[in-house]
Amino acid sequence: MPYEVKRDYVGYGANPPDPQWPGGARLAVNFVINYEEGSEPSIQNGEAHTETGHTESHGGAPIPKGRDLAAEGMFEYGSRVGFWRLHRLFQERGLPVTIFACALALEQNPEAAAAIRAAGYDICCHGWRWVKHYELSEAEEREHIARAVTSLERTLGRKPDGWYCRYSPSVNTRRLVNEHGGFLYDSDYYGEELPFWVTVEGKGHLVVPYSLTNNDGKYNMQTGNAEQWFGFVRDAFDMLYEEGARTPKMMSVGLHMRLIGHPARAAGLKRLLDHMMQRRDVWIAKRVDIARHWMATHPYPGRGLNE
Repeated sequence: MPYEVKRDYVGYGANPPDPQWPGGARLAVNFVINYEEGSEPSIQNGEAHTETGHTESHGGAPIPKGRDLAAEGMFEYGSRVGFWRLHRLFQERGLPVTIFACALALEQNPEAAAAIRAAGYDICCHGWRWVKHYELSEAEEREHIARAVTSLERTLGRKPDGWYCRYSPSVNTRRLVNEHGGFLYDSDYYGEELPFWVTVEGKGHLVVPYSLTNNDGKYNMQTGNAEQWFGFVRDAFDMLYEEGARTPKMMSVGLHMRLIGHPARAAGLKRLLDHMMQRRDVWIAKRVDIARHWMATHPYPGRGLNE
């Protein structure tokens, strides 16, 4: 039976499964660095405008007819400076990171790609370019997926472990990712706090959900400074940690180099990392390790959660 995206308002319900995280951890935490700078919409790449998302240039001004050099510089800050600041924060603490990698972006910065390889960060494919997959035809989307995988294998030396669209996926994305093969999971879902299985074209497919809530995108919304952001995400962590005594969950924290990579914002990330590290029964993990643990502990049951 062909795969169809279906709504599910029930999920695991009142009795979610025990993930049995390693070491009896109450909570699994995954940090994601979205590496997008160099793949965003731009006049150089054929769009009619300069992208301003998650920058100080996002404030609702009319889109200029020519290049927005201010916004371009803010994106370049992410790869020139922000990446290295975030990289240092995690390396100094010996903490793992998942890279949501836009393939074209990493082609623009071989030095950063080499650092990612050397650090052993796991790779989740964030598409070939920063485009709206739901606006692509099925053939175009299939080509984008294949091109992204080929590019990442060339720049990073291996294929990506997972998949996550830059924007919302299309109704075809999960099926096409499954068709392409080689992915352990996708993260194109925000409605759960634990991984779950779906059936795609007769095969088990793992979904490791992501979060736009525990995300530095808050800096562009209601949360304006490092202390506010730290307090917001810390409260999520503390709540999940407390609940984890009974029902352990996972927590994703999304980061953008051109946003939280600035020093006044990175200070909030530094506080968050140090706060989390004070808890011994927390598993700060790569996304691929969470996926592999779930596969081993809760193997595909022959039917998906939201079927």
